[in-house]
Amino acid sequence: MAGGLTLREARPTDLDQIGALLSGRGEPDDAVDHRLVVTDPDAGLSACAVVVDGDRVVSTATLLDEEVRIGGVRLPAGQVELVATDSEYEGRGLVRALMHWAHERSAARGHIVQAMIGIPYFYRLFGYEYAIDIPQVLNVNALPPGDGAGTLRAARPSDIPSLSALQASAQSGFDVAMPHSAACWRWLLDHESSNLWVLEHADTVIATARTTPPGEEMLLAEAAARDGAAARDLLSGVASLAPGSRVQVVHRAGTVTADAWQEFTDREPRRNAEQYYIRLPDVAALLDRLRPLFWQRLTAAGIDRIGRDIVLSTFGAHHRIPVLADGLGEVVTGGPVQSPGAVEGAGVAPDHLAALLFGPLGIEGLTRIRPDVYSADEELFQVLFPPLTADVLSYYLPY
Repeated sequence: MAGGLTLREARPTDLDQIGALLSGRGEPDDAVDHRLVVTDPDAGLSACAVVVDGDRVVSTATLLDEEVRIGGVRLPAGQVELVATDSEYEGRGLVRALMHWAHERSAARGHIVQAMIGIPYFYRLFGYEYAIDIPQVLNVNALPPGDGAGTLRAARPSDIPSLSALQASAQSGFDVAMPHSAACWRWLLDHESSNLWVLEHADTVIATARTTPPGEEMLLAEAAARDGAAARDLLSGVASLAPGSRVQVVHRAGTVTADAWQEFTDREPRRNAEQYYIRLPDVAALLDRLRPLFWQRLTAAGIDRIGRDIVLSTFGAHHRIPVLADGLGEVVTGGPVQSPGAVEGAGVAPDHLAALLFGPLGIEGLTRIRPDVYSADEELFQVLFPPLTADVLSYYLPY
């Protein structure tokens, strides 16, 4: 790097400086979280990079391993977190260099996509686009009586299988889901930015939630429950942790907890759009992984296009997917196709692809608001790219 700076993987001797940098530029808990990640066997120091000026750490970033599920397809994914730069070194391209490192590492680890929460606009500079809605936060206006059948307590490492099972059940109704990794569950049990709770009955975990520390306000997120009674007891139990605090809940539409809490919450119109970032490093590779899902959608709709190609153009390039008698053939990528309608294809500007493949609007909704998203065969492409529901569990709560 220019100016005598060096980008390299983090070393044990860097930990104190990284912690101080993260705490100084972010939150004090960030230093704790960073140590949890780099000392975990599933991540380690190789998950973190630093930029150094001599022996001084002046910028850092960490890449986490994730998985995104869409339909029955599981996509290895990466998530960049714990990014910070010393204020004296801002404006010198250090974050850009670290993001390049993270994306190269992500590719080497076989990640098909990257997902992240980030400050507005900034990460669009590095190929990320807004795609997946962050769920609404609702105010709790009354508390359910609860039958007191369960006991609320802090989660323990032995609870992780139960927590994973409850979250898998809650996420099963969503088209797109990102669960917590095994490593992330361990970190969440130890970090200080949020608290992980379980509701237990007869030695069985029947509900779980993650909350912000008690204060004037308390946010209840990532709630999952076995049934409505457990969900109501969970809400009552969490509220009792901070009497007099304003309680808010993250709305996971269609889940047991959302249905059980409906009469106890107020929903206001969204004031601002809030979305997760998605980056698609190799569109052809992603489309190739999604072929079974596209075939499933086609056959479920009874659409027969055997012997014809599905053409998706991003205008600067295009992708052809042959339709065979028993499935879809490998994706073939070619050059610019400025008029995909002439070959009965669809056109999607590259910065709308993430929203098309993972977002809540589908091609029909995007076509209504984006002139550079359209299709010549509406029936076909609305089947291939429908509106999708999504549920993302990330290391940091996005509120």
